[in-house]
Amino acid sequence: MKKLQIKQLIEKIEGEAELDFTFSEGKIEDVKINFGFYRGIEEILQGKDPRDALVITPRVCGICNHAHLIAAVRAIENGYENSGVKVELSSKAKDIREFTLACELIQNHVKWLYMTMLPQLEKYVNQESEENYAIKATYLSSIITKALSIFAGQWPHSSYAVPGGVTCDPTHLDVMQAQSLVKESITFFEQVMTGVSLDVYLSIDSVSSLHEIEGDFGKLLYLLGSNEMAEIGQSHDRFIVFGDSLLSRSGKSIVTTISNVESKYVEEALQEGTLAKAVTYKQKLYEVGPLARGMVAKTPIVKNLHKRYKDSLFTRIFARVHEVALLLNHSQRLLETLVLDEPSCVLDANIPLFEFEGTGVVEAARGSLIHRTTVSDGKISQYEIITPTQWNLSHGNQEEQGIAIEAMVGAASIEEATFIFRAFDVCSVCTTQ
Repeated sequence: MKKLQIKQLIEKIEGEAELDFTFSEGKIEDVKINFGFYRGIEEILQGKDPRDALVITPRVCGICNHAHLIAAVRAIENGYENSGVKVELSSKAKDIREFTLACELIQNHVKWLYMTMLPQLEKYVNQESEENYAIKATYLSSIITKALSIFAGQWPHSSYAVPGGVTCDPTHLDVMQAQSLVKESITFFEQVMTGVSLDVYLSIDSVSSLHEIEGDFGKLLYLLGSNEMAEIGQSHDRFIVFGDSLLSRSGKSIVTTISNVESKYVEEALQEGTLAKAVTYKQKLYEVGPLARGMVAKTPIVKNLHKRYKDSLFTRIFARVHEVALLLNHSQRLLETLVLDEPSCVLDANIPLFEFEGTGVVEAARGSLIHRTTVSDGKISQYEIITPTQWNLSHGNQEEQGIAIEAMVGAASIEEATFIFRAFDVCSVCTTQ
């Protein structure tokens, strides 16, 4: 049978991408993911002061810029440590960084849910509603980024995290304002997103209890289940996490085995037909993101969903929205225990370090983000940024297809395949930075 090839431009993502589909016997046999734009952030950084990365790298992306800042500052701090300069952040600085990063993840997850998944799903199953999802996304994302900005000074593109800590020195009033904004965000989650209290939601740990979830998230789950979409979109069922946080640990998950990982084994490779690089760990492909974090952390509801549906579209979407609840709860606790009388920064801003190599890792909304910096004669000689979308959206290698491609193969239509594709929260500007 003759094979059919169709190109599809994917818009309404962070940037745009082109999918080149190959059909055989009425189903998708192969997909090529093509990104056509390149800005060269890594080259721009060459010859700059190492601390310039704190200003330049947040410009990689307009929606996960704070994660780039944290990865950049951790790379410098790691380089200092490798050169013999001890960097021991105060718990205050650690918690503030953790809080601001959690806020960014929440706004990112919520925008993806309301501006991508819900409207696209309703369109795909011909059940479009008159809901203004954009207003809901804007409301919650603006509330939680206000809380972030109390400490970071602004969002997007803040540069308040510096080697040794943070530049802010919050007061009790600042913390109270942040707590009020987090509380308002939790109220939205309870009344609009799920229809249940945060405590009740977090107590759900079995597939049989999913019916308790109402609101917009409940609608999404119902539409997926009632349209037989719970088991589509399965990929290689391998997951990897490099950033340690209070919500997750670093490691890789294959079947039921969790093992340690080291970022030195992460490698990039050029691909034909796209400006995006592919990323592997010891020459193997792994999925990164909320589902990976849930699997490595052995989050009960994520593990139970995976047991029934594997690494499907349903499990992937659930894991990401579930993180909103975990992050809101985590943010509350961080503010409650924040120690304000500790120093904000523990390093002299003028430490004369001229030769070092450092790696910074952080769990961004879409998965593990890695920054590597090499400094020679006081200037950046090489900078490498490895983004989550490079993991999930590669073409693959000689042994197997890429993560998102494998998930799309077997789909009966372009509409089904592109919805699966969007579940990975495509970001072309991060993928081709």
